[in-house]
Amino acid sequence: MNMLATLNQGMVPQAETAANVLAAQAKAQVEARYMMAMHRPRNWDAVRQDLLKECRRPSFADNTSTYYKKPVGGGSSVTGLGIRFVEVAIRCMTNILTETTMIFEDDHKEIHRVSVTDLESNTTYPQDIKINKTVERKSSAGREVVSERLNSSGQKIFVVIATEDEMLNKRNAAISKAIRNAGLRIIPGDLQDEAEHLILQTRQSGIKEDPEKYRKQIVDSFNNIGVKAQNLVDYIGCPLDQCSPTQIDELRAVFGAIKNGETTWQTVMAEKTEQELSEGKKAPSNDINAVNQAIQQQG
Repeated sequence: MNMLATLNQGMVPQAETAANVLAAQAKAQVEARYMMAMHRPRNWDAVRQDLLKECRRPSFADNTSTYYKKPVGGGSSVTGLGIRFVEVAIRCMTNILTETTMIFEDDHKEIHRVSVTDLESNTTYPQDIKINKTVERKSSAGREVVSERLNSSGQKIFVVIATEDEMLNKRNAAISKAIRNAGLRIIPGDLQDEAEHLILQTRQSGIKEDPEKYRKQIVDSFNNIGVKAQNLVDYIGCPLDQCSPTQIDELRAVFGAIKNGETTWQTVMAEKTEQELSEGKKAPSNDINAVNQAIQQQG
């Protein structure tokens, strides 16, 4: 008994020492970052120059995570600068700190705190994100089902326990979105507007120079996620070899939104059908099953 008490007494100081060491390390790191920011402040002319140089690179401008398009209902969509742009802008601005910390976890969810700090102005934008440990799947084979529901097309969707790989993807996607949102609040608005204009200009000029190359690339990209060429024809409303540079760029933006988990092809087609009905371009069907079947075939 005395030996156990002695052992416990010896472990407490060791734990306290380890905690003190970690706290001292964290304090030293924070102080060093702020000290570097004070001694090497950013030059806004250099920041603008470096960022616009990146925006002129076709490989950067064409990246689906640099600029995205997301359908939001009613036939409308939201476009904006993505996580890849924010990452490059943060690097060009210098003296920006991004941090991610897990602050809670149980069997059902994780909660992470994501913060982006401008070390020069001492401005921080934090955001807590909740990540449920489940995913939605059309098939429940071999999975632990938590619940089920019907989607807008009448299909049964299963909510299942996420695997480690699925949780990694969900976690990375959620953290990236939080960093993007917080980062855009730190990057000056006029710099964002100028960069966005140059990105779109770079995209358009690349497509105009070699439309065949970009058309094949986008068809192959959609094929890799299960969307066939005929589905793209139905979406655009004309043969793919007759697509304008603007239509090709629109397809690329839609692909980026799907790839980044912002939407699905089925949702994109449902939004387009809704838009056509509202504009009177397509006669409404009284057979809801036929409509659902058509949407499923598109997906």
